Amino acid sequence: MILTVTLNTALDITYRVRSLRPHATHRVSDVFERPGGKGLNVARVLAALGHRVTVTGFAGGGTGLAVRDGLTDLRGVVDALVPVAGATRRTIAVVDELSGDTTQLNEPGPQVAPAEWTAFQDAYGELLRGASAVALCGSLPPGVPVGAYAGLIRTARAAGVPVLLDTSGEPLRRGVAARPDIVKPNAEELAELTGSHEPLRATQDARRRGAHAVVASLGAEGLLAHTPEGRWRAAPPARVLGNPTGAGDSAVAGLLSGLVEHLPWPERLARAVALSAATVRAPAAGEFDRATYDELVGRVSVTGEVGAAQRSPRPA
Repeated sequence: MILTVTLNTALDITYRVRSLRPHATHRVSDVFERPGGKGLNVARVLAALGHRVTVTGFAGGGTGLAVRDGLTDLRGVVDALVPVAGATRRTIAVVDELSGDTTQLNEPGPQVAPAEWTAFQDAYGELLRGASAVALCGSLPPGVPVGAYAGLIRTARAAGVPVLLDTSGEPLRRGVAARPDIVKPNAEELAELTGSHEPLRATQDARRRGAHAVVASLGAEGLLAHTPEGRWRAAPPARVLGNPTGAGDSAVAGLLSGLVEHLPWPERLARAVALSAATVRAPAAGEFDRATYDELVGRVSVTGEVGAAQRSPRPA
């Protein structure tokens, strides 16, 4: 079982409009509503790849009930969310069909009381007993200590469970120091962590700060990985247009599934890039277009740090 942690779960709502214009009334052509938050998106993709997944984090209020109701429809996903008194947040994505751009509005999340945080930590420790890997994903809701991920990483390491961290800001800085197996920042998060805007230097610095392996998302340019086994760049064969919401979460699912399947790094990266691109093509966050994934996974370019010949990963 793979465990994903989403402390700040959300009800993801995606609106599609013909063209988004300030100070104007818009007619919405389509509305999609899904359980969301980074770890829930990761879980959905992992389940689609055939993995058993348990999701935990917080859920509360009417939106929390909607999130939990949505999880009942996901085959292969077990709901182990911890109840809180506050209301789970909503995230709103508005997709401009003409330009392909997406505007995102994220609410802050519920206030978590000290007793609720303690209850979560107890539940997390129990869930680790059956986990083959854990992903710690997303922002922290109000009331959760800024060093929360660092503590959860140390708990996972003590239990012998490999851990992937995907967050930003001070929680990322403290989490990296706790020595996670993989961190997956985007270019902006990596620069904020290290002070360097040169990705290769920044990934190296992030490893020095404690991360065992660093995989940086470079947007349309793919992924850059700095690991104990070597450095690789992985890129899609062509730019993919669509809604990028959740693309990074799909990359996390690719990396995590490759970890538990013991795939070599080039194959993990090819899977992650193909899933990310296939998510951009999907109509809603937290999903991926299977046909696009099947088409791209064998065509992702994965090259070594000194420009080694392109590898051809086996299809996932």
